[in-house]
Amino acid sequence: MPSNVTQVPAAQSAEALAHFSRRLGFETDCWDVHDAFSRGVQDFVLLDVRSPSLYAEGHVPGAINLPHGKITERRMAEWPAGTMFVTYCAGPHCNGANKGAIRLAQLGRPVKEMIGGVTGWLDEGFPLAAGEALVSLAPAAAE
Repeated sequence: MPSNVTQVPAAQSAEALAHFSRRLGFETDCWDVHDAFSRGVQDFVLLDVRSPSLYAEGHVPGAINLPHGKITERRMAEWPAGTMFVTYCAGPHCNGANKGAIRLAQLGRPVKEMIGGVTGWLDEGFPLAAGEALVSLAPAAAE
């Protein structure tokens, strides 16, 4: 009797290639975000979509706090239309990053999710920053 792993056959190679390639269009991981920031490559905006209090307790260095419920067209107008956003939340047990990604996609913004969130970041051994929530890059964008 086959194991639960092999009981359902793997997809054909071409299907697997398409599936896993498409996934990379939707998500990135903590290692790649850390690598980009470490090398000074900031060609995306990292959004911590949790509450300001959770952000203040500990967040990925370089992330901007913008709770998913506050992602609005007006707020996003601070960035050029083609800006890539990467959302994250607490971790695999949290769907805030998905909610933020949905809101950004509804606004026509390029978006990926940082899989693992804060939990994944810590699992990789990367440090968190602490402090007040940075909700905006532009001082005139109060809502």
